[in-house]
Amino acid sequence: MKQYNSIKSKYPDALLLFRVGDFYEMFGDDAVKASKILGIVLTKRKNGAAAFIDLAGFPHHSLDVYLPKLVRAGNRVAICDQLEDPKLTKKIVKRGVTELVTPGVSFDDNVLDTNTNNFLAAVVFGKNAAGVSFLDISTGEFLVAEGSLDYVDKLLQTFKPNELLFKKHGERQLEEAFGSKFYTHPVEDWVFTEDFAREKLTQHFETSTLKGFGVEELTLGVIAGGAALHYLTETKHDQHAHIQTISRVQPDRYIWLDRFTIQNLELVNGTQADSISLLDIIDHTVSPMGGRLMKRWTLLPSKEKMVIESRHEAVQALIQSTDAAETLSGNIRQIGDLERLIGKVA
Repeated sequence: MKQYNSIKSKYPDALLLFRVGDFYEMFGDDAVKASKILGIVLTKRKNGAAAFIDLAGFPHHSLDVYLPKLVRAGNRVAICDQLEDPKLTKKIVKRGVTELVTPGVSFDDNVLDTNTNNFLAAVVFGKNAAGVSFLDISTGEFLVAEGSLDYVDKLLQTFKPNELLFKKHGERQLEEAFGSKFYTHPVEDWVFTEDFAREKLTQHFETSTLKGFGVEELTLGVIAGGAALHYLTETKHDQHAHIQTISRVQPDRYIWLDRFTIQNLELVNGTQADSISLLDIIDHTVSPMGGRLMKRWTLLPSKEKMVIESRHEAVQALIQSTDAAETLSGNIRQIGDLERLIGKVA
């Protein structure tokens, strides 16, 4: 258990899946918690001369079945694999964490919702203002913004991040500003500094400044963006070349809806378990990318006349040419989820 305890000490707030032969095993409190979530047997094994420790596990080939359940229950999961062939060593097999899967950081199709972005968000507070970033590692989309607390709250309601990063010891401020409805994770204070964030972002995009992205002056937004990008490295997701740009959320281009409006109009979720939402009725998209875009447009309506008219013209053209519409629909069906496929390849 010495090796296990050493690795577990580095991930105290995560469930550690410890590869032992053909199984992933969990011990102690992790085993108790996982057994309840997964409905698997909880047993005990010897831990020293006179002690026993709780144990639960499952076959390694069932990881795709059990991992999504753990993550969707709001857990960070550290996957610890064998880093060498047990047959080639007479000592304890070398092991290490190869991936840290969290509610906001995953490439696993079984964890992700096909028609919904899996945003990781980060928030930093300033004087009567806040900065926020939204990063979906599965698609490469990266957005930043800053403004009043009310504005940032509306952004959080619109993009609905699966995980929200904040400065350590700032739980009270976060809850007072945005409530307690998000899955949150604290990050060390030094990550939320301007110098660190700018260096992190410019190194990633291989630029000397962020002016070309239109976010140079968004100090709080940049800090939040740097924190989100750093978190990918912290969770062992070092390969993210598909994140090729960072964009500013343009506040004057959209109608911003608060959570009460979204809920009362039943835009994406009904008020009752069996209710039908507006999105359920209008979403006839034929690809995952189209489904995510339709949801975005529903929650973030454009107020630019040119954009609205261009969408109407496109719909009218397809109505008038059913053959073209059917051909286009058939071709799009064959594309699959190109955004997330590119993310995996990268």
